This record gives sequence, C-alpha cells and structure tokens, in this order.
Amino acid sequence: MRVGFGLPVSGSWATPSLLAEVAVEAERLGYDSLWTFQRLLASDAAAVYESVLDPIVALTFAAARTSKIRLGVAVINAPFVSPVVLAKQVATLDVLSGGRVDLGLGAGWSPDEFTATGASPERRGARIREYVAVLRALWSGEASFDGEFYTVPPSRMEPRPVQRPGVPILLGGAVPAAIRRAGEIGDGWISRSATDLSDISSDVALVREGAVSSGRASPRIVCRGVLKVTDLELDADGRAPLSGTYEQIREGAAWLGTQGVTEVFHDLNWDSLITLDPAAARDRALRILHNLAPVGLG
Repeated sequence: MRVGFGLPVSGSWATPSLLAEVAVEAERLGYDSLWTFQRLLASDAAAVYESVLDPIVALTFAAARTSKIRLGVAVINAPFVSPVVLAKQVATLDVLSGGRVDLGLGAGWSPDEFTATGASPERRGARIREYVAVLRALWSGEASFDGEFYTVPPSRMEPRPVQRPGVPILLGGAVPAAIRRAGEIGDGWISRSATDLSDISSDVALVREGAVSSGRASPRIVCRGVLKVTDLELDADGRAPLSGTYEQIREGAAWLGTQGVTEVFHDLNWDSLITLDPAAARDRALRILHNLAPVGLG
C-alpha cells in the first residue's frame, strides 16, 4: 500500500518554510505522495477551514522543491472552477512536475461557496460526469465537447499533460451514488475527513461495483488519514484505525490495506495542536512525519 502525507495548507503551520520542509523531508523519507485540499471561504463549520492555501499553487510550490514524490489534491470542488481553466492549470502543473499529479474532484457542499462562485448546487452528479468528460477531451489533444452544462468549440489545448492519456482523476463523495460514480467514471475514490474508516470496506465495494459496471480497471482507493496521535496506547474497542500510538496507527494503516484501500495519506491539517499552535507546529509535525515514514508498509 502506498503512503502519503498531507502538506501544511491550513492554519498556523501553513507557512512557506514549513511547506517546503515537509515536502522535501517526506520525499527523502520515502513517502509516495503529498496532498492538499480546497476551501475558498472561511466557515463556522470547522476551525480547520479558517485559513487555507490554494491547493494548486501549494502543489506547484512543493513541485519546485521535489523531484519524484507524487502531488495530489483531495479535492477541488468542480462546480466552483471552469473545467477549461482547471484543465490548463493541472496540465501545466503536470508538465512542470514531470508527470506527478493526481487530481481529486468533489461536487461541493458549502452553501456560501456556491453563492460566492455563482455555481448551482442542482444536479451535481450529472454536472460532474460532464466535467470529467471535458477534462479528458481537453487533455486528448483535439478537443470538442457539446453537452448540457459545458461546451468546448473544436480546439486544442497545449501543452498536454505528461501523463497519458491524462492526469488521473479521483472523485470524492460520501453518499452511495457518488461513491459508486467514482468507480464508474473516475480512476478511483478519495475518502473525506469524516469518513468512518472502520466501515470503509462497504465504500470500497461500491467503488468496485461502479468500476465493474463500466468495464474499467481496478480503481484506486485513496484514504485521507486524519490522525489522532497519542502517547499512550488506546484500547482496541472503539478505536479509530488511525488513532493511538505510532505503532497502533501503523497497524491501522496496514488493516486499511486489507479492506481494499490502496493508498493512505496522513493528514495533520485536522490536528489542533499543529494548526492552532505555531510554537509547537513544526516540532510535532516533523516528529509525526518521521515516526510514520512508510517503512514496512509498501
């Protein structure tokens, strides 16, 4: 199973120096990937969303300081960005990074962000199906698309991504229809921060059903690993898979692999001791990064 790490993109630890340091050190330690997420506006829903770096810009910053680790976003909300604009941004990042990008797409959930971007929350499932098709058409070299929601006149978009036929597209989603759709039209599925990881096998089954129904290859299952690191070992009963001591978290990550997860990335952007405490952020983040380096999990 592949093991990645969430970049410092939210709260007090999201500084240029720490973002660069985490990116370089994660690559040196053998992590497979680095991840960001999108939040356009501050929300009362969670403190983690009060200050968030743009995900594509942050990945570009990390790309300039690394050479082989993959660069993923989990996720960009498709309704808020034109597919033509995103296709250009992502293709450019793929070229500049030497073909290392994974694009996660979501359908959006924040009413404030729908209002502020002028996007419609209606028929999001149908829209994201077209959105994915537009991205792939633009990355194919010769683009033309005439759909219900998006139209692209006959044209070309250059440069194309280094990865062919295009950048892998992973879909988020929490309801059964969205999870199944990730297998039907995407290259895989990304779990969200609130996903119940103890029951992730049922989500994996839905993704695989969707993939089989459309004749697609085995989908990737990427798990956002929101960590709860403790000094004392937690009781097994009711313990979340990625909580407890470092050894318990390693055991939990290995268990996720038995449930069908192909990739997990440890994300500290939900750790209040890091995001809200500038004095402790660097030491705690680097300590966790080192102690969970993917030795023996590959």
